[in-house]
Amino acid sequence: MKQIVVPAKDESLEEINAFIESELEDTACSPKVMIQLEVAIEEIFVNIAHYAYENEGTAVIKLEKTGSPLIVSITFEDTGMPFDPLAKEDPDITLSAEERRIGGLGIFMVKKSMDDVQYRYEDGKNILTIRKQIEE
Repeated sequence: MKQIVVPAKDESLEEINAFIESELEDTACSPKVMIQLEVAIEEIFVNIAHYAYENEGTAVIKLEKTGSPLIVSITFEDTGMPFDPLAKEDPDITLSAEERRIGGLGIFMVKKSMDDVQYRYEDGKNILTIRKQIEE
C-alpha cells in the first residue's frame, strides 16, 4: 500500500491527483474510470480541507491495488472532527434544484460512481475508503 500525507488545503489536491495517476499509470484504467476517481477524490478531499479542522491539519491518502480483475482502494484519513458522510440521507434527485435541500449531492455522486464506499471512526480518525474496479 502506498500513501502520501498532505496539508488539508485545497492546494494539495493537485499533489493527490498526481500521486493517484502515477500509481495507476501501469494499469489498464480507462479514461472514464480515471475521471470517476478524480471526481470522487476531489469531493472527498475538498470536504476534508474545508470542514475537518478548525485550523490546520493533514490528510493521509492511501492507495492499494488488489485482485484480478484489478480493484483500486483509496483511503482518506484525517484527525479532524468526527463526521460520517454516509450517514446523511441521499438527496431526492427527482426534485428541482430549487426544491432540494443544500448539501449531500457530492457524496451521493461518489456513492453512485464507486463500487463501494465505507466510513469508520477509529483511533481518533475519520477513515473513508472508496473502491473501484479499474480493469475488466
